[in-house]
Amino acid sequence: MAGAEIERLAGELRGVLGDEQVIDDRARLRTYECDGLAQYRVVPALVVLPHTAQECAQVVRACVAAGVPFVARGSGTGLSGGALPHADGVLIVTSRLRAIREVLPADERAVVEPGVINLAVTRAATPHGYYYAPDPSSQQICSIGGNVAENSGGAHCLKYGFTTNHVLGLQVVTPDGDLVRLGGAAPDSPGYDLVGAFVGSEGTLGIATEVTVRLVRLPESVRTLLAAFATTDAAGAATSAIIAAGVVPAAVEMMDALAIEAAEAAVHCGYPAGAGAVLIVELDGPTAEVEAQFTEVERLCRANAAFEIRIAADDAERALFWKGRKSAFAAVGRISPDYIVQDGVIPRTALPEVLRRIGELAAERGIRVANVFHAGDGNLHPLVLFDDAIDGQAERAEELSGAILDLCVAYGGSITGEHGVGMDKAKYLPRMYTDDDLDTMQLLRCAFDPRSLANPGKIFPTPRLCGEVPGRHKGAHPLQEAGLAEVF
Repeated sequence: MAGAEIERLAGELRGVLGDEQVIDDRARLRTYECDGLAQYRVVPALVVLPHTAQECAQVVRACVAAGVPFVARGSGTGLSGGALPHADGVLIVTSRLRAIREVLPADERAVVEPGVINLAVTRAATPHGYYYAPDPSSQQICSIGGNVAENSGGAHCLKYGFTTNHVLGLQVVTPDGDLVRLGGAAPDSPGYDLVGAFVGSEGTLGIATEVTVRLVRLPESVRTLLAAFATTDAAGAATSAIIAAGVVPAAVEMMDALAIEAAEAAVHCGYPAGAGAVLIVELDGPTAEVEAQFTEVERLCRANAAFEIRIAADDAERALFWKGRKSAFAAVGRISPDYIVQDGVIPRTALPEVLRRIGELAAERGIRVANVFHAGDGNLHPLVLFDDAIDGQAERAEELSGAILDLCVAYGGSITGEHGVGMDKAKYLPRMYTDDDLDTMQLLRCAFDPRSLANPGKIFPTPRLCGEVPGRHKGAHPLQEAGLAEVF
């Protein structure tokens, strides 16, 4: 029945959108079988490429009428399986909604479509003296719509915050297929914070079709240094000392020896030889303030045993410092055939202890871990390295990955900082939240999506049926029986 329904739906959408925008060829569908987390792969039943918000709404309405689930996808760079397709559903790809509608420097905002690439917003704003602050490592290819879905961060989130701090308003297609507006151009709209609820909801509350973003004035001065340390303990101590001194850098990034090895192999960034860890510290703002704080940062790095400090002399050298860090995830492929990108958060002061414990957990399982992360706000990105061709290594890597998340929670942190929960971390969510917490969250989801058609099976380990009485239920959940969810 599902196949016949999809075939009928494909024909209906072709009549509305045309053949080019509807894909049902099996070979072409496989292009969309995963996002940036390739461990999970599902071939969608149908892919649709709307060109406008109205077309996107038409697709959703057709899915609702047919009772077919749908998943939104941007550039496909997500790292939690958040855009993993549904095997019997429609994948709605927003990459062709890529117009920058307005850049309004006087209002310090821009209006863009969801398919616009993150870095393109800054390029459009720079001639006016502004830029867009959230800067994921994938900013050259990730899209604003995906950033909104995952509440993406980036290296400069320490000072400037995450995507949620830079979204003023949204036009969204609701899970019923209606086009509505949330928020607006004002700095803070009255009433419930529906924009805040939508940003980071991972496509479960609807699809963004237009985003009004906040622009930030280009700083008068930017100074960047790279400090090398013998150990991650020393680099972590330097990070805490900098923040404790009242300095809030634009970014404080750390890489350990294994991450440095991978970056050198990939992009030849020329970091100091023999470093057990490096810090990249960037300050921006008024020149006088930056110069005073930069002197203090340099002093604190030396006081915490930095054996070499390099100061970027110009933009080219600054870019070289950042090249190794920005390429780190992909670079790990040079030293390991397979790896898991993890994303947990801990209190910044716990960095030395948690990094030591990660090393111990890795040694116990015979698995290597490369650490590269946002040290300033304790957002870890352990890269768990393994070889799937070696029997049992993938299972040990997955076990270690989960143990790292448990460690983050034990220290009062979180199972995710900026990559989202998606498919990958749903089973870990109950380690942070009670049953009542999860029920309350799902009641909000049901208010937006009573049919549970928008990106089903994501975030929550066992999705509730809208209309259920909250609380623990006995027996098999209907979604479990249907094979759409697991009980962990």
